[in-house]
Amino acid sequence: MSNAALQTPDQIVDFEKSLDELEQLVARMEHGDLSLDDSLASFERGVALYRNCQSALEQAELRVRLLMDPTDPDSAAPFQPEMP
Repeated sequence: MSNAALQTPDQIVDFEKSLDELEQLVARMEHGDLSLDDSLASFERGVALYRNCQSALEQAELRVRLLMDPTDPDSAAPFQPEMP
């Protein structure tokens, strides 16, 4: 298995912290009492957090694919979430 496909417990904790910070950031921005400069800085931070979370999710998906079929990870069917 590739080192890039492995997630350490620290990476999982980092993902959870990033997601939590992103949720708090969105809540503050939705409240609407930030200045323009603060809003822009918050938006920039939110984009960085989003990218970190997206990267972690992509690594987790790769890990699952490798676990399902290490010889042909691309044969795994994409996950289809249930829609409410």
